[in-house]
Amino acid sequence: MGGGAGQLTADLMLAAYASGVFPMAEGRDASELFWLDPKQRGIFPLEGFHISRSLARRLRQGGYSVLLNHDFLEVVDTCANRDETWINPILRQIYLDLHDMGHAHSWEIRHPDGRLWGATFGVTLGTAWFGESMVSPSRDGSKIALAHLIDHLRRSGFTLFDTQFLTPHLASLGAVEIPRASYRKALETALSAPADIEKLTPDPSGAQVLQRMTQMS
Repeated sequence: MGGGAGQLTADLMLAAYASGVFPMAEGRDASELFWLDPKQRGIFPLEGFHISRSLARRLRQGGYSVLLNHDFLEVVDTCANRDETWINPILRQIYLDLHDMGHAHSWEIRHPDGRLWGATFGVTLGTAWFGESMVSPSRDGSKIALAHLIDHLRRSGFTLFDTQFLTPHLASLGAVEIPRASYRKALETALSAPADIEKLTPDPSGAQVLQRMTQMS
């Protein structure tokens, strides 16, 4: 854990991400932020997402909508309103500012009645997606969201999916750890070209996503 982040702004956050570091808070009520630069960085290889048989069945079934930036605030607040969270009011406001700037986006899976099924949000720079947090109000919601998001990022020209840390849940889906030096090289490449997450309309067909994912393997 690094030193205090001081007066964090959206521009400073983007500069930090471009240099390979990111801020976190100890908890929801923490008044300070800290910079982190892990020796081992979690990433999702965009062609290495693991789809289990049960997730494949769920994707084929469909019955949900896939939305980009439908309700960014709801997604961030849902991620933050948990017993354990690293999103304090400072970070919450920074994410909202980044969203207004076009650098932060929510990826949402919703029930037919509009309720949130699963979601994730992240920050974009160049061809990099910096995953911030995800939620799964309904079963497999976050897995469905990640499957659709990774497919969308690939088709939109993204090259790096940064998960910051590797958790058992992410590892089960194909995420891996790479050394800091390798991450920095991948980040440099990702920042050297543009990509637009809004270039394509999200594909609502889980069956199509599954087919493309299968063709990659």
